[in-house]
Amino acid sequence: MRSHLLNETTADLYRRSVTEGVDRVAAKLATTQRPHTGISVDELAPVINGIDLDKPLADAAAVLDELEDVYLRDAVYFHHPRYLGHLNCPVVIPAVLGEAILSAVNSSLDTWDQSIGGTLIERRLIDWTTERIGLGPAADGIFTSGGSQSNFHALLLARDEACRLVMKKALDEGRELTKAELLPKLRIFTSDASHFSVQKSAAMLGLGYEAVISVPVDRNRRMDTAVLALELEECAAEGLFPMAVVATAGTTDFGSIDPLPEIVRLADEHSAWMHVDAAYGCGLLASPTRRHLLDGIERADSVTVDYHKSFFQPVSSSAMLVRDRDTLKHATYHADYLNPRRMAEERIPNQVDKSIQTTRRFDALKLWVTLRVMGADGVGSLFDEVIDLAAAGWDIIDADPRFEVVVKPQISTLVFRYVPEGDGIRGDLVDEANLHARKALFASGEAVVAGTKVDGKQYLKFTLLNPQTTTADIAAVLDLLAAHAEQFLGESLALHR
Repeated sequence: MRSHLLNETTADLYRRSVTEGVDRVAAKLATTQRPHTGISVDELAPVINGIDLDKPLADAAAVLDELEDVYLRDAVYFHHPRYLGHLNCPVVIPAVLGEAILSAVNSSLDTWDQSIGGTLIERRLIDWTTERIGLGPAADGIFTSGGSQSNFHALLLARDEACRLVMKKALDEGRELTKAELLPKLRIFTSDASHFSVQKSAAMLGLGYEAVISVPVDRNRRMDTAVLALELEECAAEGLFPMAVVATAGTTDFGSIDPLPEIVRLADEHSAWMHVDAAYGCGLLASPTRRHLLDGIERADSVTVDYHKSFFQPVSSSAMLVRDRDTLKHATYHADYLNPRRMAEERIPNQVDKSIQTTRRFDALKLWVTLRVMGADGVGSLFDEVIDLAAAGWDIIDADPRFEVVVKPQISTLVFRYVPEGDGIRGDLVDEANLHARKALFASGEAVVAGTKVDGKQYLKFTLLNPQTTTADIAAVLDLLAAHAEQFLGESLALHR
């Protein structure tokens, strides 16, 4: 079995195996005609469940043959121009090259003695990102597994920073306040359209879901700052403490960007930590034309970015950045067997000192290779293309009497709904028609779209992250959705006659 270990004696086998795997995937990409085959879970599950994992196949070629049947054939391919579903991007080739290298070398980015150059590359990319944001000379950060972890990490820092400041103030006033007493009084403010990870983070941080105050959005689906101001004042009046305000730069459903300058001002007035979840909108940091849409982000205390969304990187590639590197110490723990305190005193750069993970992949390498091949403008121009596409898509849907569209996109998401002609069709039946249209389209494999609810009604969603998608693709998918919805309504109404 040692013949399967990657080392100096098996380099040729490694080269042949990986090349064969790459050839299979390249052939699949070249011949894929639709986002996926439409296979159901009931069809595929028995095939996979029936495989005896205790009986290996003859060689890698046999495994690749089997993989064709259980994965490659039926996978959802985000590179296809009619994949319009979730926040999944097609990936750029330089990043895939970086992925291949980091998997083979297998550096772990927790300590210097496991990564060396990897540590310095990650740190340089963190600095590059904080410079793009404008967080200032004391900024720092860490790569994470994704936006949910980045948001959690930021709110962990916000919680402990709030506790430190409030408890110190109480002590200065001659009274003692314990952390246990303070935690139930902390509140987080975020919009109705923000990511659910804010609520999950509050629960995991011991604050409970009820600690999150949801602020309504305006007609453009951006946080209503007038209501935020009132909520912050009410918080103080009730003797509670505004731990953090979470603004979103690119909401999952609408791609809307909250009014960052005004939110920062309100957070400052109430001594609240300001976090910007830019997991989706972070591609604007590299945009040659639209960086101004993130104005105000430079005043945040922390920022989430997902390079695996709008920087066209493979999953996973995310980071959490902070204005003040000292706040990262809230998540620092020194273990004698890994990162003893003396290493910090000796200025040995152990990334685990800043991370809530220990073992951590060298995901930064993918972004490094991308920037060294394409440059930031190259990446940003791809994001600009999908934003332009979304604007054109809005015009198409808005002019189509079969659909209503919610709001003009700020970046690249369109939320819309099939609306039948005439009166008298129940609203719940229209909801069912929209839900059916999405499911039927997915089952056909011809395209993939997402769905959501707006004001309690069922809507459809195009998440546009593929520069290869065209307005013709959008028009074709709209026709498919309308056909499925019309067929459903026709059959449903016939049954009730």
